Amino acid sequence: MVDHGKRFDAVEKLVEAGKEYTPAEAIALAKKAATAKFDETVEVHLRMGLDPRNSAQVVRGVALMPAGLGKKVRVLVFAQGDAEKIARDAGADFVGADDLVAKINEGWTEFDMAIATPDMMGKVGKLGKVLGRKGLMPNPKAGTVVAAGDLPQTIKEARMGRVEFKLDRSAIIHTVLGKASFDEAGLMQNLTSLMEAIVRAKPSGAKGQYIKSVYVTTTMGPGFKLDLRPTMALGGA
Repeated sequence: MVDHGKRFDAVEKLVEAGKEYTPAEAIALAKKAATAKFDETVEVHLRMGLDPRNSAQVVRGVALMPAGLGKKVRVLVFAQGDAEKIARDAGADFVGADDLVAKINEGWTEFDMAIATPDMMGKVGKLGKVLGRKGLMPNPKAGTVVAAGDLPQTIKEARMGRVEFKLDRSAIIHTVLGKASFDEAGLMQNLTSLMEAIVRAKPSGAKGQYIKSVYVTTTMGPGFKLDLRPTMALGGA
């Protein structure tokens, strides 16, 4: 039997066995359970009714977080020519072409999001072993390979809070909502945006129940199971 310690045992008592909570109730309880000495991250875990081995059922997308994510997002842009100037003017933290490719190839990854223009992907694609492991590889499906004219908006969205979600091998989506220090209204805004994005991203090959369960938790806290009906309603389903 695992010994969680007195702190976890105390907050675990907030979970009522067998109860499914409304999104607002779960967020309020998750905040209450976040008693660690640091600002815990609020997480969402969704068990999907999808087969990750079936390419027609793989779901992937992006959700914008209106309340942000509680941290400064360092944005890197692979661009050259006019696109490089556009990215710099839009406030990207790092902008470049061959110089950045060489630096990253040596192991440097001190950034949180990478964006690329289509003409750079031939070079960026060679960085798969470095960027792929860290989930930083620009991808059209994730909205991080964009035309030069779309760079300002993409960079702006990255600054305000932008999370990518993807079905894993266990048919689960793990993502973040923000920080426990956020107010409940902000976390609800983020959850609503996330659910809307996941519902929109439902693959055409999905069969049966799309989302089987949803839990809200924090870094060191217990999980609170959400009632699917009001949770799906957040996404317009």
